[in-house]
Amino acid sequence: MPRRRKRTPLQAALVIVVALIAYAGKQWGGSGDSPASTSNPPSSVSTARSPHGSDTPPARIESIIRDGKSGEIIQAPATVTKTLPDDNDGSRHQRFIVKLDSGRTLLIAHNIDLAKRVPVSEGDAIRFRGQYETNERDGVIHWTHRDPANRRPGGWIRHDGREYK
Repeated sequence: MPRRRKRTPLQAALVIVVALIAYAGKQWGGSGDSPASTSNPPSSVSTARSPHGSDTPPARIESIIRDGKSGEIIQAPATVTKTLPDDNDGSRHQRFIVKLDSGRTLLIAHNIDLAKRVPVSEGDAIRFRGQYETNERDGVIHWTHRDPANRRPGGWIRHDGREYK
């Protein structure tokens, strides 16, 4: 039987954070948002990423959400539709819901232990880059910050001419 590698403390913490974000995504309120498919198991982190500065094509985003492809990196413009209370369990996350040009809504879970809080209000335009995770709604975007271990490209949120990462 093959031996399993032990997880490092950082890997174990990341597993917990992702689980907490997925749980938080189940708890956020919305206004008739359509559910995303949850029958597909999450894929590993994708190596196919949008080139820095280029948005993920809308058809690709739709495919990622429809197929529940957790781990994919998405970069897109969006409008803030609702701000939510911070998630203070474990790593603190600022939470807000955004609407994409397609009409899909996503929960943004922005780690404010690693990045500065984004001063967003409902109706604000943003641009984001982060990792998609599926849930029973349209999904959650996390990793909208630098990677403290420098093992992966970082994400960000741009708002009012400033970048938060």
